[in-house]
Amino acid sequence: MRTVQFTEYGPASVVHVAEIEEPHAGPNEIRVAARASGISPGETALRAGRLRDMVPLAFPYRTGFDAAGVVDEVGEGVTGVNVGDEVFGMTSMTRRAANADFVVLSAWAPKPAAWTWQEAGGAAGGVETATRVLDRLAVGTGHTVLVQGAAGGVGTLAVQLAAARGATVIGTASEHNHDFLRSLGAEPTTYGTGLVERVRALAPYGVDAVFDCAGGALPDLVAIAGDPARVVTIVPDPTAAALGVHLSHSAPDDRTGEAVGAPADPMAVHGLAVAVALADQGRLRVPVAAAFPLTEAAAAHELSESRHARGKIVLVNQDSM
Repeated sequence: MRTVQFTEYGPASVVHVAEIEEPHAGPNEIRVAARASGISPGETALRAGRLRDMVPLAFPYRTGFDAAGVVDEVGEGVTGVNVGDEVFGMTSMTRRAANADFVVLSAWAPKPAAWTWQEAGGAAGGVETATRVLDRLAVGTGHTVLVQGAAGGVGTLAVQLAAARGATVIGTASEHNHDFLRSLGAEPTTYGTGLVERVRALAPYGVDAVFDCAGGALPDLVAIAGDPARVVTIVPDPTAAALGVHLSHSAPDDRTGEAVGAPADPMAVHGLAVAVALADQGRLRVPVAAAFPLTEAAAAHELSESRHARGKIVLVNQDSM
């Protein structure tokens, strides 16, 4: 089968499609014939080598954490899903390789009828990340939340999931994305100098939690929250620990069930189920910035690194274009 990988650090051009043996579903896993899968901004940073001191890679590194497709294998111990079902979900961190023809998932949920394959293929990783961070920040009814980088793949989902919990959401984005953020349920403002004052004007009674999806402004975000414990970032930043800000990432310290064949993290499964319910109610959509054929993964990485994509970037198998 085809899979997307890279065998050295470097620019987007090191990403390529390789032929490998098909994986198979083990205990507590399913395999899907993939229709679409997501591109992770975190993986573009890994590929470029910017995080090699924090997260050294073993090569070849096979990319992708989330995918959607049709179930074609069901592993031992799995119930409630059958061959032929349409699902979306995520791999274990130890397996990855979701940008491929066949993908083994460790956590999954039924594909919402309202979502296209492209939307479903790019949903699971962002849903899991947004749910994990909102849970850590204990976001709920009556809270005011700032989402820094609200127009990106994770930010767009975080805005909608926070609003669904009853929170008031402020989102930062470039001005041309402000109407888009309003359509998702956020009050928009811009990045950069003066952010603290702009947010205080929008939330005169204070901000209860800050979810950083963009990086580069942690001192301002701490000032806005008033307490570093109320700020969580998903962007690796060497200043986070010194500032007392928690870095949340899809790794064993933040998720369980990381070993191949281990049971999925119950909270991740619950987050996917909540997403399905909201999607079925028309309250959660997955904005897709661009869709590329699997063979054009390098171009997808290049777009991701531009930081100009509004929503999720996905790779699509040819029969789902």
